[in-house]
Amino acid sequence: MSDFTWSDLDKRAVGMAKALSADAVEHAGHGHPGSPISLAPIAYILYQHFLRHDPNDPNWEGRDRFILSGGHASLTQYVQLYFSGYGLTLDDLKNFRTFNTRTPGHPEYGLTPGVEMTTGPLGQGVATAVGFACGQRYQRGLLDPDAPAGTSPFDHRVWTICGEGDMEEGVSSEASALAGIQKLGNLFVIFDANHIQIEGDTRIALSEDILQRYESYGWYTDEVSFVQPDGSYKEDAEGLAAALEKAEAVTDKPHFIKVDTLMAWPTPGKTNNESAHGSALGAEAVAGLKKALGFDPDKSFQIDGAALAHAREVATRGLAAHQEWEEAYEAWATAHPDKLALHDRLKAHRLPDGFDDAIDALEASFKPSDKVATRNSSGETLNAIAAVLPELWGGSADLAGSNKTTIEGAASFLPAGDETRTWPNASTHGRVIHFGVREFAMGCLTNGILLGSDTRPFGGTFFQFSDYERPAVRLAALMDIPNLFIWTHDSVALGEDGPTHQPIEHLAAMRAIPNLEVVRPADEYETAEAYRWFFEKENTHPTAMILTRQNVPALVETAQLARKGVRRGAYVLLEPEDSLDVILMASGSEVQLALAAADELAGMNIGVRVVSVPCLEWFEEQDKEYRETILPKSVKARVSVEAGLAMPWYKYLGEFGRPVSIERFGLQGSGCENMRKLGMTTQHVVDAALASLSDVADVYGED
Repeated sequence: MSDFTWSDLDKRAVGMAKALSADAVEHAGHGHPGSPISLAPIAYILYQHFLRHDPNDPNWEGRDRFILSGGHASLTQYVQLYFSGYGLTLDDLKNFRTFNTRTPGHPEYGLTPGVEMTTGPLGQGVATAVGFACGQRYQRGLLDPDAPAGTSPFDHRVWTICGEGDMEEGVSSEASALAGIQKLGNLFVIFDANHIQIEGDTRIALSEDILQRYESYGWYTDEVSFVQPDGSYKEDAEGLAAALEKAEAVTDKPHFIKVDTLMAWPTPGKTNNESAHGSALGAEAVAGLKKALGFDPDKSFQIDGAALAHAREVATRGLAAHQEWEEAYEAWATAHPDKLALHDRLKAHRLPDGFDDAIDALEASFKPSDKVATRNSSGETLNAIAAVLPELWGGSADLAGSNKTTIEGAASFLPAGDETRTWPNASTHGRVIHFGVREFAMGCLTNGILLGSDTRPFGGTFFQFSDYERPAVRLAALMDIPNLFIWTHDSVALGEDGPTHQPIEHLAAMRAIPNLEVVRPADEYETAEAYRWFFEKENTHPTAMILTRQNVPALVETAQLARKGVRRGAYVLLEPEDSLDVILMASGSEVQLALAAADELAGMNIGVRVVSVPCLEWFEEQDKEYRETILPKSVKARVSVEAGLAMPWYKYLGEFGRPVSIERFGLQGSGCENMRKLGMTTQHVVDAALASLSDVADVYGED
């Protein structure tokens, strides 16, 4: 940014933004008017002078990214998108928070042009912005690692506006600490310090010096106050612009700029009042605001044509910036044809030619006599894929050795010089991310990496601690982005760590999240095929790989059938020689129990089908005909076998089915002992099958 000027037209545009925000909430009858009113000058300065963007092409690769972390203040962004020419209309503002609108109460990814992510759950915008910044740095390392800072077509910045609520949520601290360690000079956070939240003055809940907190994280900090020493109020555009321009000169730290504001200024009777936070201002207050801003208090949704035309000039500047970027991109493409081929493949979300071969070669090394934990199989598969998929990178929440999430031989994603004894190889473009014990931040960062780059991240922890990560998982599912969550130690079979570490309800809880695909493979063959399908499938949703700590046998049946079966979500592993009497359904480590039970039942002349169910969601994607061939309605005797709550299985068990499940918290003991004491045994499966057959016979007779 240079040659900042602030004209009467700019001042009028900011006033119009305030009035439109107030009108939109008043027209809807609900919403959050206070912050959009006081944030109007900050957002306007960003969009007009600092944010590199092209309203003619909201998805331009060279754009800066803007994230409104306090999503309740969505009108802040909608008005600027309307001003800038992103295709939003005045009618869109009039339809704020209505059904089927492009201006929902909180910004939604994929709905409104110019919105980079869904925000609303406070703290996640700040945390995900850190991921955006990390993703930009890693992708630049793949495509243009040697260009001096600021000269690559793959350089861009990430801008975020947040408030006190974001600062109170712990995930913002988790991620901000990591941003400081990473020295993310491409990240800018503007903190709107208006000292008001729903319950009034924020000092009742937020007392620390936020600037000192961010300084301790290793951030560059600065402060601009619109509240003057004499108590008067001045929206100091020049002062804010100077602070932002000064921050831009610092390239080795993330940036945190605090702006002291008064909520809803200059609304009579509502300025600096919590009533302006989450409720319509009321006709009298809105009229008073318009009068103070020089607008007709009796008119709604007034447009100052000259000010709007002035604001729309940003589209012309954006187009020029885009054209300048295209020239730089073409020069890069000519100089780096090999990198251009990689870039084109990444943009097309196309797998490399050697992808299938890498997994095939790995599977050729498996033997049906193997006994391997699926967490180990996962690690082997990730490394096989990583060898041909340079865009794959990730790590763990301080559990890399247990989760098997380290890409072997890869450098750590850290600033040069930050090597440690354990991790002696650090690079700003490294592939191994060290999240620390920050599961929630890890989920947010990997979400941001996906949204802010064309790379493919993953993050790992114990399945039990997916609870800490769950809000980020839910947001990934809501945005429907293909994040990869790797969760190991999937049941009471993890053993001696005891009930605090033993997942019971987690499979049911994660399956309850729409769009989330929960995959629990039975052995190394199913694990490899689950990864193959995750990367191959076109409608890839966020996916959780649920993996064992204990060794499980590689099955002869999966060796033959997993390649075609896993991607269907459920498939037949074993068929009876004669009549089909009962179906045993199982996932993960319990598939071996179903096979063993089938053998015993066959000795009783009972015809058993064993169905491996690695992913209920993938099964539900199949057509009715396929689902009927796997689970025919005519076979009413059924058993589900899974080391967790039975809740997800009742749909498939029907009236006469019996679950073999765990309906209580875990035990202190070895893994084998825990499984046995909690009913995960072959005999319990046999007993459940006999009971189900008996119930069917009682109603339908022996035939």
